[in-house]
Amino acid sequence: MSGARTPEASRRTVSRGRIDKRQAILEAAFRTFARDGYGQSCVREIAAEAGVAKPTVYNHLGDKETLFREAMRAAVGRTTADALAALESLREPGDEVRDALENAGCRLLRSHCCADFQALRWLLHAEATRFPDLLDDFQRNGAERLHEALADRLARLALDGRLDISDPDLAGEQFLALLTGPMERRSRLATREIPETELRSVARAATDTFLHAYAAP
Repeated sequence: MSGARTPEASRRTVSRGRIDKRQAILEAAFRTFARDGYGQSCVREIAAEAGVAKPTVYNHLGDKETLFREAMRAAVGRTTADALAALESLREPGDEVRDALENAGCRLLRSHCCADFQALRWLLHAEATRFPDLLDDFQRNGAERLHEALADRLARLALDGRLDISDPDLAGEQFLALLTGPMERRSRLATREIPETELRSVARAATDTFLHAYAAP
């Protein structure tokens, strides 16, 4: 029969469904942990949030500790992907490097101030004693990846004569600091949502200061 599915197609469908369900559980777990904290969250609530039965959560991810670790790692992956995407304007900056830097800076600030990233930071700090390895994972797969990607973009701009940079690692660190440094005060420790106009203003000021040090002669 032309409509009959092959065993291979059936296996792919089952595999895809299992991946989708696991993803739904991880996202529901992160929302629950972010809302209630690790200690006050329970697998039953996470299962309800994900729209699955409690045994399904255990079948996919085992116990609560494993669920927390995997939900946090998934959140690191999501937020890092957003931050890395913000650097795309530096890959082909066009005629105005300044505009490309400001646009990248504004997108980086949006990712830095988004709800997922703020929840991730809060959970990492709150559970640092219980899960110290997750801080290492965040540094390695989050902050360091972003820093390395930014340093690479700046190095390429320097090689093209668009910027005057001898140490791209340091320059990248400084640009990120100029962007994110004001956010703790402006967001009142992540309790105030920063409007787009203010994010753009911070990105513009950071770019001005950065180019004062690193603009090509």
